[in-house]
Amino acid sequence: MNQDNAPRLPHPLTGQPFPSPVPPGSGWPEDPAPADAPVAHDAAAVRELAATADDVDQLNGMASVCRACERLVQWREDVAQTKRASFAGEPYWGRPVPSYGDPRARIAIIGLAPAANGGNRTGRMFTGDRAGDWIYAALHRAGFAEHETVSTAGDGQALHGVRMVAPVRCAPPANKPTPDEKAACGGWFDREIALLTELRGVLALGGIAWQTVLAAAVRMGWEVPRPRPKFGHGVVVPLRTPDGRDVRLVGCYHVSQRNTFTGLLTEQMLDDALALAAAPPA
Repeated sequence: MNQDNAPRLPHPLTGQPFPSPVPPGSGWPEDPAPADAPVAHDAAAVRELAATADDVDQLNGMASVCRACERLVQWREDVAQTKRASFAGEPYWGRPVPSYGDPRARIAIIGLAPAANGGNRTGRMFTGDRAGDWIYAALHRAGFAEHETVSTAGDGQALHGVRMVAPVRCAPPANKPTPDEKAACGGWFDREIALLTELRGVLALGGIAWQTVLAAAVRMGWEVPRPRPKFGHGVVVPLRTPDGRDVRLVGCYHVSQRNTFTGLLTEQMLDDALALAAAPPA
């Protein structure tokens, strides 16, 4: 769709009209990208651009306009334009969803990918769906989040000491990115983790997040136990960066509706796993 002719709908908080997807640098709350942000069109360009980032804000500006994976670009933009009926009156972000939180975080929370009508709509990780309700409430209980609930980018939420990072930044069809898509987005992921120089704990939400962190640690030259530890809720694995910084990896069941509705993951289990990730190194 030609953006010049795309319908413009009011942002639910600011009222400013936007087309869907939202052009970079057009005034969307928390948009990290300037209008002239460089765009990656393949996996090699992702790694080349990521390597130029001096901080997480610059990195996320470039990542939020990425077009490296044709299938994901098509899907995220199709969803943004067709919209779920309950959000038909809202603009959709429709771009790669930036990481969110403290740029000097000591804890990273790793998920999987944005929800098609959650982060792909609101422009913020874990915002706009039930999974986000769980994680933000837990962060608030632990003192890491300003507010217990969230609605959309620009709602006044702020995280302290915590940053959320997704292995895949675009909403994938059926919530299942392909191996090639995960590999392409790995360039953004690796660089972001490397830029979090005060990181001490990583909470991996689910097996894919767990595998992503361990694979990235190996690529970055971290010390990783052999054989690679298997995912499990509450499993703790010590990692060490090349500069000697100890980082604790903690497994946690994903905050998906299936896991929370069935009781596989309870609030207390989530709180306990977050506390493990936040604990000082032994």
